[in-house]
Amino acid sequence: MTASSSLAAKQRPEFLVALALAAGPVVALGFTRFAYALLLPAMREKLHWSYAAAGGMNTANALGYIIGAATAAWWSRRFGSGKAFVWGIVISALTLLASGATDDFAGLTVLRFIGGLSTAVTFVVGSALASRVHSGGQQARSASLVGMYMAGVGIGVVLSGVVVPAALTAWGASGWQAGWLLMGLLALLAIGPAAWAARQVPEQATSGAAHGGRAGLKPLTPLFVWYVLFGAGYVSYMTFVIALLHSQGMKVWGTGTFFIVLGAASAAATLLVWGRVIGRLRGGTAPALVSAVVLIGVLPVLLWHGMGAAIASAIIFGGSFMAGPTAVTVLARRMLPAHAWTLGIALLTVAFSVGQAVGPLISGLLSDSSGGIAKGLWLSVVLLAVSAAVALVQRERTAEHHHQEAPTAAPAPSAVQR
Repeated sequence: MTASSSLAAKQRPEFLVALALAAGPVVALGFTRFAYALLLPAMREKLHWSYAAAGGMNTANALGYIIGAATAAWWSRRFGSGKAFVWGIVISALTLLASGATDDFAGLTVLRFIGGLSTAVTFVVGSALASRVHSGGQQARSASLVGMYMAGVGIGVVLSGVVVPAALTAWGASGWQAGWLLMGLLALLAIGPAAWAARQVPEQATSGAAHGGRAGLKPLTPLFVWYVLFGAGYVSYMTFVIALLHSQGMKVWGTGTFFIVLGAASAAATLLVWGRVIGRLRGGTAPALVSAVVLIGVLPVLLWHGMGAAIASAIIFGGSFMAGPTAVTVLARRMLPAHAWTLGIALLTVAFSVGQAVGPLISGLLSDSSGGIAKGLWLSVVLLAVSAAVALVQRERTAEHHHQEAPTAAPAPSAVQR
């Protein structure tokens, strides 16, 4: 066997492992987190919810996500990364199935909370697993495999964009329950490949330094503030944009097409564009650019009606919103010593989750006022604009001993913890 064929043989299993790990974000983000936007108009109609109630449902999900993000490292240490990852998917699948079996508001709120917690554990631990798939020293290779894992988010959005409209077409507004159930069944199918992939990645010992104090994080303060604002701005759009399109007269398959395009743009841009762009920018320029592009992606559906505006919004927003977590991780890795990567990115993830908890609730309250749902979505524009300005305050300095990563140090979560 030649050297090149030997390398190809080694890379093929890595490719398959990363692809199978992507089943985690398919379920955790594509189904459990983002598909709620597709189901929201039908759920509001059948269950007589206000927009504030609908936003509160997603706030419960985000609160669960905060707890999951804050405790993901503990679950990983307590049970092992592989088991924590797989059981997170199992719990997410069960919450999807249970969401289709009840119309009780309190019950659905609890399920959204549990789903948020399991989603965060799955995604954060899966990100760490993906970062360890490649054991060699090729940074570009490792980054591409992590990008493949992250593309699972877009794939999940595409799948939900097919499954949910199909359920609503077959059963009308009552099909919201079938939508949850169908995604739950697909989530169960994802457990097998995810479990196989998790077994292919060896556990890694954790050094005490990786879980040390918060020293050295102060220079990242503007980035923390940016992440809260960015999280609140982007998730307000993701929660209510389908309801806005529905209020503008768009039918079920129109909103489904929007969601499919958004997911496809996310998967493609994550793999092909943003990693290279962000790697060339310094300081807070990359987060500011991401906020600006995401803001532009929100505007078409607010300024114009129709499928053209919706598709433009889906392409621009979908192709950029996942770049926020990527920019955060790249900057944190540059500015923190290797032993502080896990702690720094975990705390940044919590900040992101706080924004995602607050944003939908405030946006929902605004949507219930005289300005309607469009007024609520203008909150996204304001928050993203402010976040861009805050990001520009961030300065970059290179951490000492940045490249000296101890062999026993826990790997940093991937560039895309959300």
